[in-house]
Amino acid sequence: MKDDTIPVRPDEQFDEVKLGEYLRGRLPGTDKVPAVRQFGGGAANLTYLLDYGAHEYVLRRPPLGPVAKSAHDMGREYRVLSVLHQVFPYAPRAYLYCDDPEVIGATFFVMERRRGAVVRRQMAPEFADMVDAPRRMSEALADALAELHAADYEAIGLGDLGRPEGFIERQVEGWYGRWHKAKTEDLADMDTIYRWLKDNLPQSRDFSLVHNDYKLDNVMLAAGDPGRVVAIFDWDMCTLGDPLSDLGALLCYWTEPDDPPYLQAMAMMPTGNLGFMTRAELVERYAEKSGRSLHHINFYHALGLFRLVVIIAQIYIRFKRGQTRDQRFEAFGPMIPLMARAAREVAFG
Repeated sequence: MKDDTIPVRPDEQFDEVKLGEYLRGRLPGTDKVPAVRQFGGGAANLTYLLDYGAHEYVLRRPPLGPVAKSAHDMGREYRVLSVLHQVFPYAPRAYLYCDDPEVIGATFFVMERRRGAVVRRQMAPEFADMVDAPRRMSEALADALAELHAADYEAIGLGDLGRPEGFIERQVEGWYGRWHKAKTEDLADMDTIYRWLKDNLPQSRDFSLVHNDYKLDNVMLAAGDPGRVVAIFDWDMCTLGDPLSDLGALLCYWTEPDDPPYLQAMAMMPTGNLGFMTRAELVERYAEKSGRSLHHINFYHALGLFRLVVIIAQIYIRFKRGQTRDQRFEAFGPMIPLMARAAREVAFG
């Protein structure tokens, strides 16, 4: 199986000796300085492999530069992952949290390493010869999301993780506020979508754990079985709220063969006529597994796209300010107005 790590990017290095000294004796097998490599995927939080030989761990920290703690909250992610594995087997277990930025330059936590295949823009080699792999992973993705939304968060002490009442309204207001902080130019579509969302808020009292960044490339699948989830990652925005917001966000990152190029460019999955479920089929599968009514799904899809525009803008402005030199992010600028247009089209039909 192909290793998903790369040498640590020069501007994202830290003092490995200092980290080794801090971790020494705190976890099994940490009696020396670990060999450190970086997981190259993802566009926000930074993730590293700590290789001690007989033991391997994964370290998570926020991105470089000033960041909104609410969007990159390592303490929150640690709290969730330290207990969620008890009721949801796809959550990797977190072992240790460090709130001292002197160790590596930021807060961080250490969790278990899981092995499998992560599908990003290209089909994983493990699944290349499985003609039914795209459909099986589509089903697995919908099923795991329904399973998360059925998890008993009270039983593991997460009943105070968030304030589910008013969750969607706070999402609309919060992302609009972040838009004004991250935008590099005004965009009328964002104001139009904001007003539409305000005018069409669903009156839902169906609450659950919400992952808040659920998409195919945050899911690890068994290398020999694309229909079996091994792990789900990136829990730093996990909270209590309306479960359909997760499904709406997933639809934003999902693509179909006849989507316009800008939607395909933002898809967090392989593109083309490969046999993945359509967005409508994904919604139907989730409805079947969860038992929920999805007649307002276009609201959640539009909200997800509205949110995605802001996320792109937040990443792009960090690149513009020189807080990250990752050249992948230069292309995010032209995507901002195109994705805002997509959100408007979903909202207004």
